[in-house]
Amino acid sequence: MVKISALTPEIFMESNPDHEPTHHLSPSLSIAMPPKRKALLYRLPSPNTSPRSHTSFGSSLSEEVDGTQSEDAGTLDLASSQLSAEHHRLEQDRQKIRPWKRWGPYLSERQWATVREDYSADGDAWTHFPHDHARSRAYRWGEDGIGGFSDDQGRLCWSLALWNEKDPILKERLFGVTGHEGNHGEDVKELYYYLDSTPTHSYMKFLYKYPQSRFPYESLVDESSARDRNVAEFELLDTGIFDEDRYWDVIIEYAKDADDPEDISIRITAFNRGPDPANLHLIPQLTFGNTWSWPLNPPKRPEVRESSPGVITAEHSTLGRMHIHCLSSPFPVDADKQTVCASDNDEIAPELLFTENDTNHGRLHDGQNQLPYVKDAFHDHIIPSHRLSLGTELLTSLQPPVSFVNPDKTGTKSAAHYTFKNIPGNGGCAVVRLKMTRKTLEEDPTINDEEVFDATVEARRNEADEFYETISHAVGTADLHNIGRQALGGMLWSKQFYQFIQEQWIKGDPAQPPPPEARKNIRNQGWRHLHIADVLSMPDKWEYPFFAAWDSAFHCIPLAMVDPEFAKNQLMLFTRDWYMKADGEIPAYEWNFSDVNPPVHAWATFRVYKIERQIRGVGDITFLKVMFLKLMINFTWWVNRKDRDGKNVFEGGFLGLDNIGAFNRSEPLPNGGVLRQADGTAWMAFYCLNMLNMALELAKFDPAYEDIASKFFEHFIAIADAMTYDGGNGESSLWNEKEGFYFDAIQWSTGHPQQIPVRSLVGLIPLYATLTLEPSVIDRLPDFKRRLERFLNTRPEVSQRNMTLDGHGDRILLALASKERLTRILEKMLDETEFLSDYGIRSLSKYHERNPFSMEVNGENFGVQYWPGDSRSGMFGGNSNWRGPIWLATNFLLIESLQRFHQYYGDGFMIECPTGSGDLMNLANVAKEIQHRIISIFIAANGGRPSNGGNAKMDRDPHFRDHILFHEFFHGDDGRGLGASHQTGWTGLVAYHIIQSADPRPTPRTPRSFASHYFHELIEDEHEPELDETRRLRPAYSALRDISPDAL
Repeated sequence: MVKISALTPEIFMESNPDHEPTHHLSPSLSIAMPPKRKALLYRLPSPNTSPRSHTSFGSSLSEEVDGTQSEDAGTLDLASSQLSAEHHRLEQDRQKIRPWKRWGPYLSERQWATVREDYSADGDAWTHFPHDHARSRAYRWGEDGIGGFSDDQGRLCWSLALWNEKDPILKERLFGVTGHEGNHGEDVKELYYYLDSTPTHSYMKFLYKYPQSRFPYESLVDESSARDRNVAEFELLDTGIFDEDRYWDVIIEYAKDADDPEDISIRITAFNRGPDPANLHLIPQLTFGNTWSWPLNPPKRPEVRESSPGVITAEHSTLGRMHIHCLSSPFPVDADKQTVCASDNDEIAPELLFTENDTNHGRLHDGQNQLPYVKDAFHDHIIPSHRLSLGTELLTSLQPPVSFVNPDKTGTKSAAHYTFKNIPGNGGCAVVRLKMTRKTLEEDPTINDEEVFDATVEARRNEADEFYETISHAVGTADLHNIGRQALGGMLWSKQFYQFIQEQWIKGDPAQPPPPEARKNIRNQGWRHLHIADVLSMPDKWEYPFFAAWDSAFHCIPLAMVDPEFAKNQLMLFTRDWYMKADGEIPAYEWNFSDVNPPVHAWATFRVYKIERQIRGVGDITFLKVMFLKLMINFTWWVNRKDRDGKNVFEGGFLGLDNIGAFNRSEPLPNGGVLRQADGTAWMAFYCLNMLNMALELAKFDPAYEDIASKFFEHFIAIADAMTYDGGNGESSLWNEKEGFYFDAIQWSTGHPQQIPVRSLVGLIPLYATLTLEPSVIDRLPDFKRRLERFLNTRPEVSQRNMTLDGHGDRILLALASKERLTRILEKMLDETEFLSDYGIRSLSKYHERNPFSMEVNGENFGVQYWPGDSRSGMFGGNSNWRGPIWLATNFLLIESLQRFHQYYGDGFMIECPTGSGDLMNLANVAKEIQHRIISIFIAANGGRPSNGGNAKMDRDPHFRDHILFHEFFHGDDGRGLGASHQTGWTGLVAYHIIQSADPRPTPRTPRSFASHYFHELIEDEHEPELDETRRLRPAYSALRDISPDAL
């Protein structure tokens, strides 16, 4: 028996069943030290040193960092700076010195049943490529896997497969029910967590909970299909498969070497949480994406091969040569005795397996395979019950009569098969170590040194701690720190290489049978210019493994906190020629690129610009200029396409809010007429003000932008007047004076519009459009001032209706809602019997629980009722609901709107919060109150987190309770998580709230002057100031708590 050092106690926590989270339980520190064959204690290297010598990373840097490189963003002297190790890597990547982001978590979690893989006649992606085909059928547009990792072009993909000796197939991808099978639409039926990631992916951590019993594929589908929309979703925990803790906690960690972004240590640690010993197969896979099955003259295949015992070598024409060294593993440890159950010389060596990433035509449709070794070969090789002979007869013998894997040890798909027997229960664990590198063992003898390997992982983890400490050092509790870190880690894990070339997709591939002719007219035929092959931020890599335009804009806010360069590049991509149409239309999402999402890119652009300036002390003015010019084209598209009568009232359509109205807003109204949308029009007013804001910022450097600023000022006034005041010729306002609220209205072919009195976000979105103009700003922009004065003099009535001119010091407020209307709207919004929940602002007023709205059109009833949880309607698939739940994206904009109103009114505007409580607050404190309610969704208090929905295991089990899921939306009454369970996309905004609300001051200050919003101290300077030394040494994340105009 060989003794090993004691496992870190916090991963087990048996000694403290009532454990409360503490700082040492941050996501990067909650893993036990995996077993090694020698009980050698070692000292961790410092964050800026490496156990390896530096070598070149071996390929061109030109393909690494997309987007505009701007001197305006500031260039640090890396040799003399004292940045943290991770900030140093970010700066190296930004300056194109080293490609730290070439490798990352860019592998999708679901490629099957996506629009990209759908070649059906009817556009039914769920049925055309089901989960049952995924293991046997080659993908055309990407790959998928569990806890995966790839290069930034999706050429070489790493992922983990597992087998518990009970399942009929390897667990090599996440399972879920389809849109047809789920009672609330598609839904992943797995338990996994993104625990940590740095922005360069120098350190990453992923947790997958794998049942020891047979995975209940059939019962999950059957029960989900049997339930109606009035019942909650049937989840994996509901099956009882985790009872008695009979499952594995499988933790995957990635760590890049300190000075080489293509030396990557991968450590897999599997803990047996059950009471009894159990067997486990860990099967890391290395696969080349299939690029050879589609053209008539296929390119030379890349190759993976066994180059020496335990080493897989991958060769690719553009990626070059990579090796993955599959180290032999020590025998599992017993968590109680902390001993290795083997002699000194015993070890577990992997069996290297090779096949082709080609479709198994024989299994799928009794066809003929071009090569004998196919995509699902590892299932056949490892699981006897999976094997088929001719036809469908099972071959269950342990020794198959044929080899399912290539005995020559070569192919395009490979695996290292580790088999662990009798891993002790109650916390026993097994570990696998892999090293991906361009170096051979001869070039780097330390590759097989476990101590050096683990030192690298621990060093990167320590550096991740250091990086996040700079961001959240002022956060008050360990639990809040943990929530924020997992939110940001989840956002970084949600990057995915997304490939879609529309012209090739719609025509089909020359080497494949032509797709049905009817397919060409099902969807997206007007987007032939799309040619996307980029790493993008996904809403949810399983439920929504495709970009969504307005989601992406929100993603960029928290992403800018940790990686402004990536956030800027994401925004710029959507305005590139190969995304945006020539007329300015931005693609929405792959199910329908022409659906209309809210125009939030201008807001996100200016916020990202401001966030970077707050953190780094200097803004990227080139980025702002480029985005402004592209957004001008998009703005023109909106005006030309969505205001078809030229009356400045917009018909938007879908606008991202799914089922918020009585009608499907993506389709024509059932009895003709046009829906005049309060939110669509308010979004355009919001768009105008953000363009005005950017133009004033750019006017500091170029007076020509003063003229453009005047254009957006006047356009805003026109929209505000059309939306809120009655005009002639049968026009009427979208404001209802009696109700004190904004409503949509149907404009029939004859007569006055008919308002639809539904109290929803539609009536709150007009609050988004608000901006304060400071006299000192106007005075320093003479052309803009002259045009402003001319407008006031020539259109006094319109000006008086839509501008507030009585502010302190002659400030001007531009807002759709006057002070009186703002008061009336907030009385409803802050009423706990209407919009204000304990967990944020509801998307529909609780008033409609008692007073449902309905109207009859052509004998058909259309209605809206308050549903605080999942949708009870099939509109938009039923997997999202805007009739009561809380959405963080729209709440975020409401909070910022209140902060901007506070900039103008200060303590001169006080309102009851909650309504009827007698407690008066200024608007900044109202905003902070809503932030605190949103954050409370995730906080562990009173025995659990509201987001867990009262699930006892998730709330109290020591192996669950510190892990957070970030759902798509949240129950309007109890805060439980709903919809997609890993939508750290816009739900990751909670990290921004945590940082901003960490300000200890009870009342944010109202600045005396707002001039700094547009000008730095040296107003006459034509250029941005130099990056100051304080920001050079440590980015100023505390500046994110600023809500002055300079920040917003």
